[in-house]
Amino acid sequence: MASGKDTRCSPSGDRKNKRKTGREKILVFQQNGSGESKIQGIRRYGKERFIIETVSIDVALPPILDDTRYYLPSDIQADLILDFLKHPDLSHDLAVACRARNIPIVASGKKLRVKGALTPPT
Repeated sequence: MASGKDTRCSPSGDRKNKRKTGREKILVFQQNGSGESKIQGIRRYGKERFIIETVSIDVALPPILDDTRYYLPSDIQADLILDFLKHPDLSHDLAVACRARNIPIVASGKKLRVKGALTPPT
């Protein structure tokens, strides 16, 4: 089961937050704290410019996930997604979901072949 700010992986809010607050919403997906240093950097250097929410998956996973719906939210709403997931099936399905919703996703160091996913080297 996922843990973090929202345990059932249904982040609240939507892109209207940016219009209301003037801040962009960044949704960070991580496994076992893999994105914590980046989150702290965004908070430190971004000051109050961003609303940051996290989806943390802190359980042991099998090598292959045929169905990632239990771990990923069905309704993703953000201005930007950061993928620090370690499991390739989760990263792939997250990128596909972001593509369907026209939400940019950055998955550094990943070899995703999903149109629109930004995968810069680490």
